[in-house]
Order: sequence, then C-alpha cells, then structure tokens
Amino acid sequence: MKYILSLAAIGTLLLGISTARAQTEVSLLVPNPFRGTLNKVVPGFESKSGYKVKVTYGKGMGTRQQVARGEMFDVSILLPPYPEALASGNIDPKSATVLASLVLGFGVKKDAPAPDISTPAALTRALRAAKSIAYVDPAVGSDGFATHESLQELGILDQIGSKTKLVPTARAAADAVIAGEAEICIFYLNEMENRGIEIVGRLPEQFANPEEVVAFISTHATDPKAAKALVDYLSSPDAEAGYKADRLEPAR
Repeated sequence: MKYILSLAAIGTLLLGISTARAQTEVSLLVPNPFRGTLNKVVPGFESKSGYKVKVTYGKGMGTRQQVARGEMFDVSILLPPYPEALASGNIDPKSATVLASLVLGFGVKKDAPAPDISTPAALTRALRAAKSIAYVDPAVGSDGFATHESLQELGILDQIGSKTKLVPTARAAADAVIAGEAEICIFYLNEMENRGIEIVGRLPEQFANPEEVVAFISTHATDPKAAKALVDYLSSPDAEAGYKADRLEPAR
C-alpha cells in the first residue's frame, strides 16, 4: 500500500514539474525581417528569466493577418500598418512597445563599384544608372512594401520600372545580385548578411523612413507576467545593444 502511495506521490510531483515547465513557456510571433536579429537576443532573455520562448515566424505582412484572424501568441511583434490586428481585440493596444526600427539598405555584388547614395539626388542618379534592381515584391513582403513606398516618395518609381526585378524574399534579392541577374538590391540592412553582398549604405532618411518594430502582449496571454517580462527584456538596454550590432535603429 505504501509503495502504491509512493508511486502516486511521485506521479503527482512529476505532473507538477511538467505543468510548471509548461507555464514558463512564452509563445512569440516574429516577422521574418526581424528573425535573424531576434534569434540573437532571445537566448539572453531565457538565461536571465528562466522562461522558455517558443518562436513562430511569419511574413512581415502575414503576421498582421495571423493576429487579426485569431492565432494566439503571448507576444506578437508586428510591423506597421496593422489596423486589422488592433481591431481584432487579440492584442492589447496599451502594451505597444517599440523595440527598434528597420532601415532600408542598398547592396551591390561584392567587389563591385559602390555608387554614391548619400543624398536623394545621388541615389536617384545611382538608380537611373543601374541596369537592373532587385527588391522584394511589395505585395508579398514588408521590405518590398517599404522599398516601393520609398522609391515612390523619391519620385523615381516610374523611371526604373522596366529594370526592376521583384522577388519573394530578401535572400532572393541578394541571390539575384550575386548571380548577376541584378546589379543592385534594396532591402532591410539587418538582413544583409550574405557574404557575396557589399553593403553600400542605408537609403537617405529624408524619404526612406525607418520601419518601427512593435511588440504587443496578447489579451489572451497564458501567463501575462511572463509575456510582460519578455517585452520588457526586448526593449531593454541589453537587447538594444544587439539591435545596434545588427544595424537596426534603436528606439531611444
């Protein structure tokens, strides 16, 4: 009888440990343009807090739709605009926390001549002179949407339309340049990690506004305390150092 009771006690203890572990997991939704940077920051949170982070990745534009249609995550990181996500009631607007900002970069094939892009006028000349330009399809990815908006603001979109190569991802834009299928590529600087690409610089801020990366806590968070701890860490000086190292613009 004592043996049976002992087994029952052990079973209860193990169940309690399992439940406790499950409660320490924080689910996080991350847009792909922020993926590489986030992967470098999360381990610091896990080691300091004791919480585990379960990360789900999605497209920059698609993550907004995931939240809007009710896919549940304790914390969601979104790129604007996201009116449908806010209107869904699935994220708490008051929890909105700007983590950093993505900036658009201009790349060429490694060892290729680097044009001057330091001013809008210089960038305009470089784009006009380029034989081909690769960037993400604005209907597919947030970097493409931001690039399209910036080129439109610059007033050159119609002039370069015939030599534009739209691709599904930032990696594909880099690959197109490396393969000689495009002369230049434009996408977020923190994603320009391909060794075959030479980073010329960021697009002038006068027309290429940085894209805010914003974290929200779910209104259905399994553990609101853990969710807030994650957001607090992602907006902390420790995380900010990682963002700067990855060529993002800090929130402060």
